[in-house]
Amino acid sequence: MYKQYYVYIITNKRNTVLYAGVTNDLKKRIYEHKEKLVDGFTKKYNINKLVYYEVIDNIESAILREKQIKGGSRAKKVALINNINNSWKDLYREL
Repeated sequence: MYKQYYVYIITNKRNTVLYAGVTNDLKKRIYEHKEKLVDGFTKKYNINKLVYYEVIDNIESAILREKQIKGGSRAKKVALINNINNSWKDLYREL
């Protein structure tokens, strides 16, 4: 069975905090962030706007990519986002 994985970046309303994550169900995971269903960093900092995501074919590559993004500077994350979504609109409705 073929599965897809997603590496994503979400932010808060003012785009001041960035969070990178990985999931196999992007729509469900972003819904969980938006509804504050999981305690943690994103709930604490009201991070709920999907501004970037990539589709990856296997979990190992997805986890490596997430680590690469998390390990990069804020400037690198901003450049990734600006490359596909320079208005920083919430991409959740397009899923």
